[in-house]
Order: sequence, then structure tokens, then C-alpha cells
Amino acid sequence: MAEKLSTEKLGEYNEIALRVREHIVNMSTNGGCFIGASLSCADILVYLYHSYLNIGPDNFKDPNRDYLFLSKGHDVPALYGMFVEKGWMTKDRLYQNHLKSNDSIYWHPNRAIDGIEFHSGSLGHLPAVSLGVAYDCKMQGQNNKIICIVGDGECDEGSVWETMLVASAKKMNNLTIVVDRNHFQANMATEDLIPLEPFVDKFVAFGAEVRRIDGHDYQALHDSFTALPFHAEKPSVIICDTVRGKGLPSIEARADRWFCNFTGEEVDSLLKELHGDTLTNLTSETLVVR
Repeated sequence: MAEKLSTEKLGEYNEIALRVREHIVNMSTNGGCFIGASLSCADILVYLYHSYLNIGPDNFKDPNRDYLFLSKGHDVPALYGMFVEKGWMTKDRLYQNHLKSNDSIYWHPNRAIDGIEFHSGSLGHLPAVSLGVAYDCKMQGQNNKIICIVGDGECDEGSVWETMLVASAKKMNNLTIVVDRNHFQANMATEDLIPLEPFVDKFVAFGAEVRRIDGHDYQALHDSFTALPFHAEKPSVIICDTVRGKGLPSIEARADRWFCNFTGEEVDSLLKELHGDTLTNLTSETLVVR
């Protein structure tokens, strides 16, 4: 059992997560971003980059580094927000160059940016890529940690399950699939489109060792990640139950708050809400696209 996180450590995580969410909200204007899924994934990324993964400017190209693959690439505002908090990217660059042709900051991860391992956006691709990296690391006798974050809706893709079959057959205990289970895909509830439950049982049937936790609970995240690998001869899966739009009650768990392009005034109101202030009325229409 992992040690109990101190009040100070929990406060530190929460402060970083609040700033990451500020970055996400600030990216949801002037072209917009996938705000709902980015907010649901923020706490997972905060824990991984702040306390678990051995990744940074000193070892971005080191073959012994750990790897994180953000397969649900539309969460990239949360990833870039974390990069700002790590000091790998400036806030000015993030805000000023978002979606501009003079930079590589776009709606999905881009390998031209330090810290990004692989392009993503076409869902279902990076589990197989992460498996390939995990297999190579095994062949080289290395002890890298390989994390691949997928969305629950992404698990409609057959390539996710093909990866699990191969990972199980090859006993890839250095590979961990993390599912951001926010119960939505695009502008529809996941269970209303293609039900995934019983979700744990499916991954078990494909040969994985599985834990299911609250993806916003840092103690649960700490207990799970420090226990990896869950089995000496199996890939690990951590299903993180999360809330789409976490931190902004006015947009939480809403199918229509998928991709949003807010006005400057709306962003100001959302930032106040994020900090617990009384929300002013949002009168303008948000841009919601399929």
C-alpha cells in the first residue's frame, strides 16, 4: 500500500491542477479547443508529470526516459497547460500562438513541440504505438514506464483491443493503458452510443490486470501508479472515472460542451467560476462542432 499523501502534497497537486485548468479555459477562445475532455484529464496529467514520470528537458531524447502517449489527442490543452507549469513552455507562447501558422500549437499533439512523443488525434492509434515502444524497451532490457492515455469513447476502436491482445500475449507488464472515463464521446453520452460496461470485465477478458479509481482523487492515483505493474506478466489498465468539464459546474457532464469557442467575456466568467466566484450569465452561443 502506498503511503498516505500529506495535506501539503494534496494542496500542491490541487494548486497545479487549478493553474492547468486556467490554461485550458484561456485556450477555449480565439478558435477554441476541446475544453470538456481536457478538464476531465487534468488531474491525471498533473499527478503523472509532477510525481510519477521521469521525463524532462534533460532526457527528452534519452532512450531510458519514461514515455507518455496522449492517444486522446484532443486533450492537448491539458497537456500543454502542464508543460507550462513544468516550465517547458511559456504561457505567452501557449496563449498567443494557439492555432497560428507560425507555431505548432494546434488542437492535437505535435512532435515539433518538446515533450510530445507522437502525433495523435485519429483515435485508437497510439495504444499500438505505445505497445511497440514497450516491446522495444523490453528487448533492450530497459525499465521504462510506458503510459498511454485513451478516452472511453476511443475504446470503440478495434485497435485498442487488438493492442490489448498482443500486449497480453507478449506479457508487456511495462505498458499501462489509462482510460479517461468521463462518460462522453464528442457530443453524446458514451453509454448511449455504444455501451462499454462491464468495462473492467472487458479488459480482464483481453488479458489485462485492471484497477478502477476516481480519476480526480490524488490518493487513488498515487496508490494505483505506485503499485505498477499490477501483474508480473500482464499489461496494466487503470480506468479513471472522471467528470467532463471538471472544475466548472456550469459545463460539467454536458454533451454540448465538447468543443467550445468562448468569447473573451465568457472566458472571464468561467475563470471566476473556476476560482469559486459567482458565475455571471453566459449569454453568447458557444461553438459546438462534430
